[in-house]
Amino acid sequence: MSDPVPAVPAAVPHTHPGGPVAEVFADRIRAREQAELSPLATRSYPAERARPEAVCGLRTPFQRDRDRIVHSKAFRRLKYKTQVFVAPAGDHYRTRLTHTLEVTQVSRTVARALRLNEDLVEAIGLGHDLGHPPFGHIGEEALDRALAERFAASFLHYEQSLRVVDTLERDGEGLNLTMPVRDGIVHHSGRAAEPETLEGRIVRLVDRVAYINHDIDDALRAGVIAESDLPPEPIAVLGTTGSGRIDALVHDLVEHSEAAGAIVQGERAGAAMDELRTFMFDCVYLAAEARREHAKIELVVRSLFDHYCAHPDEIPASIPPGDLARRVTDHVAGMTDRFCIRTFEELSVPVAFAP
Repeated sequence: MSDPVPAVPAAVPHTHPGGPVAEVFADRIRAREQAELSPLATRSYPAERARPEAVCGLRTPFQRDRDRIVHSKAFRRLKYKTQVFVAPAGDHYRTRLTHTLEVTQVSRTVARALRLNEDLVEAIGLGHDLGHPPFGHIGEEALDRALAERFAASFLHYEQSLRVVDTLERDGEGLNLTMPVRDGIVHHSGRAAEPETLEGRIVRLVDRVAYINHDIDDALRAGVIAESDLPPEPIAVLGTTGSGRIDALVHDLVEHSEAAGAIVQGERAGAAMDELRTFMFDCVYLAAEARREHAKIELVVRSLFDHYCAHPDEIPASIPPGDLARRVTDHVAGMTDRFCIRTFEELSVPVAFAP
């Protein structure tokens, strides 16, 4: 890790009209971070953005990023995007939105315990999955295959998340987020390079902690697996309940990270979590019941992809200009599950037989 960035110059203009609180806000935050945060923590000032902006008098740069993400259209759409179970009928299954909130909450707990920057962790956590297409990872794979076959290109949801905040939001202007938040978003997946900040590395690891355990909970609720199916050794190490396992993993992560000066797990807990992840892939994510849905999702995603390639004039004007592959990908990836299904029905089912 590099040394903390220097303090923002006092002459930087503000966006506020003035006032006794706003005038001293940035200085107060800098002083508090200097006194309370770890030397390894990312400082809130100065804000490095692609397009320089005046600072806010009542929010740190990372808090402003958080607010921009929460108020974005892409964030609202997460409510209707699959986590694991496609269009779940029950009210208690996770969606991409609830997953995002769980990751963010746990990540803030870890950051606070390690005296790292909670505001940065929160912004990364809230924005990390904005680029996920409909139907979760099944939809991601279908879109990736469609791009590879037609355009020799690829689709990765974490790269699309960065594109959402950089380009697609605000009618093509993007959210102009700070560089540490952008870095954490595009590097949150285990398939990407590591984030530059410790805060980004927290989100990257907690994302896996959260989805493994809440997906177990949802799979049990759906009857896809039973408690007796769970592998005994990792359960003995981490606990018999989802909340207990998350608590054990968080404590392990904090203690080992504090000792190492890096974001790391203990060998025993990390191995147990990896074994649970393998179990979930074998028995839930790639199980027969899930595979039965794969072909249907492939049909829907591929049909829409091919349709918009053949009829680019039907892509909404809200999608920025670009080559055909890029515009079709932006449109299909931005769809919610229900909008994707509705559009597929409109294109495939005769009006007289439509529901």
